[in-house]
Amino acid sequence: MASQGIEIKGLYKIFGNRARDYVDAVKAGMTKAELNEKHGHVLGLKDINISMPAGGITVVMGLSGSGKSTLIRHINRLIEPTVGEIVYDGADICRMNEKDLREFRRHKTAMVFQKFALLPHRTVIENTVYGLDIQGVPRADSVKRGQYWIERVGLAGFEKHYPNQLSGGMQQRVGLARALANDADILLMDEAYSALDPLIRVDMQTVLLDLQAELKKTVVFITHDLDEALRLGDKIAILRDGQVVQQGTGQEIVLSPADDYITAFVKEVNRGRVIRAKTVMRPLEGAPDGLRLAGSATLESAAKRMTEAGQSRAVVTDEDGAPVGTLDLPTIIAAMVTPAGHETEKMAAE
Repeated sequence: MASQGIEIKGLYKIFGNRARDYVDAVKAGMTKAELNEKHGHVLGLKDINISMPAGGITVVMGLSGSGKSTLIRHINRLIEPTVGEIVYDGADICRMNEKDLREFRRHKTAMVFQKFALLPHRTVIENTVYGLDIQGVPRADSVKRGQYWIERVGLAGFEKHYPNQLSGGMQQRVGLARALANDADILLMDEAYSALDPLIRVDMQTVLLDLQAELKKTVVFITHDLDEALRLGDKIAILRDGQVVQQGTGQEIVLSPADDYITAFVKEVNRGRVIRAKTVMRPLEGAPDGLRLAGSATLESAAKRMTEAGQSRAVVTDEDGAPVGTLDLPTIIAAMVTPAGHETEKMAAE
């Protein structure tokens, strides 16, 4: 399990040859448009502060041009920051020298790209062990590790195939196997599934969740798709014009959108797949009996279990299995159809 999370503090990125000269102006309120019109510089990121939990998936989402891909490329310093800190395991990545940065990239981070980034002249196994070859891992060891991850991502039997012989989903599985073979603590995934067909995309999300349940990597996942963010993210940060508009759990964002921009994002969300039973349960009254549901269960899964059991009411339990509340089908239905706004803010507060 990853020993440390990632702390991003006061991160700014201004593109242009005099970037540092305009940081104070941006801090004082100069807008992205003003910076470009008056000085010919582009504001990429403004005062980013995000704590990315160790062993969890942090999803950074936003529309095109929001700064999400710029942000992820700061974590392994493919893009140099203008000012700010990115701290991992006590070290500020922004201040690493060339040698330390090279070691950090090779041994602490791995990246999965939207367009797969496979080497066309190398087979599946050769692509998978590419990072290990760069690290100088003995060939016998690298092939053994590569074969293990090929099997884990469901590509056993395709070791000698070339990328052009594989579907898009299979190519992305190779990219994931290559990243995992490096055994890096941090997994960076930049729009990794955006190029895939919807059904394949969902399948790859499942692969990631299944592997993450075991591996507990510190994952940073970039997407423009809210449904994907809600399914994958332990924490979600939403960017707009280079700034964090809101961050929190998926449930927090759906129940209490920070502004009209976030409200527009979440209004079509299937709330039953986001809201948890413990959020809408009622206090216990009398001795608990009947069907039991984990407090972490989504309303959709809770409703399914209750319906299959022929029950209209269930007992909600905590992580230790102790009863903490009750839940009935009318409450579930009401919570699933209530639009984002004041009612959901009240529900979240309660």
